[in-house]
Amino acid sequence: MARIEPIPIREWPPEMRDALAAMDPPEPRHPKLSPEGRPKALNLLGTFAHHTALAHAFFTFNGHLIRATTLSERQRELLVLRVAARLRCPYEWAQHVGAAAAAGLTDEEIARAGSDEVSSEWSPLDTGLLRAVDELVGGGVITDDTWAVLAAELDAQQLLDVIYTVGAYQTLAWMIRSLDVPIDDDLVEFLPPDSDG
Repeated sequence: MARIEPIPIREWPPEMRDALAAMDPPEPRHPKLSPEGRPKALNLLGTFAHHTALAHAFFTFNGHLIRATTLSERQRELLVLRVAARLRCPYEWAQHVGAAAAAGLTDEEIARAGSDEVSSEWSPLDTGLLRAVDELVGGGVITDDTWAVLAAELDAQQLLDVIYTVGAYQTLAWMIRSLDVPIDDDLVEFLPPDSDG
């Protein structure tokens, strides 16, 4: 049972419209994620509807990470999936499987992103991104070896976007798990195989 019951969409306060609009950054680099076939995550949004000022602030930040990041969409989704896997957050994982596929990750890569070990099949940069997640989630710092791999291919803005993408989705996973946000019906098919929901 949810610790804070999501507000049904028909009961959302009017301020949620402005909060959701904040997801559109002023200078997008990437197109909007297509709603076609994507889960709506209404329970997560319904939880945010309890605190529209926080929702507006977070959605502004999240809008940058989704649409204005200097990372590629594939890199972003690889980071998000890894965060969801490391923090054992099936909701977050399910919410991003479709976006990851649309960004170019194969089904096999999506599955590998959730494994405990970093496979040797990844490119050096992908390996660095996955290890950065593991290190930030596990110890709060990217090690020198991983940083060297990332810095060889990414510029300063991209490196900052790596750190802030991991941090934002870690915070979101903390909220989802701490509040026990219920899995929406349209998320079930995207849950990881070892998930109990």
